[in-house]
Amino acid sequence: MRHARFRDPSGAVRRGEWHGDSVSFAGETYDLEEVDLLAPTEPNKLVCVGRNYVAHAEEHDTDVPDRPLLFLKPPNTVAGHGDTVTLPTGKEQVEWEAELGVIIEKQAKHVDAADAMEYVAGYTCVDDVSNRDDQRSESQWVRGKAFDGAAPVGPCIADPEHVPEDATIQTRVNGEVQQDATIDQMVFDVPTLIEEITTYMTLEPGDVVATGTPEGVGPFDDGDTVEIEVEGVGVLEHEVRQD
Repeated sequence: MRHARFRDPSGAVRRGEWHGDSVSFAGETYDLEEVDLLAPTEPNKLVCVGRNYVAHAEEHDTDVPDRPLLFLKPPNTVAGHGDTVTLPTGKEQVEWEAELGVIIEKQAKHVDAADAMEYVAGYTCVDDVSNRDDQRSESQWVRGKAFDGAAPVGPCIADPEHVPEDATIQTRVNGEVQQDATIDQMVFDVPTLIEEITTYMTLEPGDVVATGTPEGVGPFDDGDTVEIEVEGVGVLEHEVRQD
């Protein structure tokens, strides 16, 4: 099953079933034009992973780390399917990064990799929008990664069995393929990431683990339309504009 979060015609926020071109709740089915589709989760935090694909590390002329490289995105970064992300003013290189997102189902602390999938509610698509101008000049990446709308998430949450172990992950910008890989190319897999993260912090229900991006990142232009697709999840679409 795939799950969506939306505002129905009465204005109530619902969590229902996602059908691709419609959503349903309590026996009612709505076309997407009838509802406001929201980000499928309201995380306390997004825990993101850097350089988790060898080819992406190579395109940035860096090495794959010995252990997962972790950084945080706060809730203000979350945007949803169909939203428009406003890029930081005066920046020349703000880039797309397609990622598999892992949604946490229940509170998790000190979780062994062997048990990690018990804590996973499902998978989604994430665009880790990255302001390289500032990311390259700071150590904490706040300006580079944590600006408003810097983490579009959606369009739904897919139960793990819907997503193959070698699922394709792809970015299309204005219809042209820019990233095309499979999630089994990740250096550190989902259970390993959950074990490492929960060694240091508690993951709460609804939190997102963004598992890293493959090669093919590149800069946005004003007005671009971006599609992030993970096989078994669907297509997250958003636009960008330069303020």
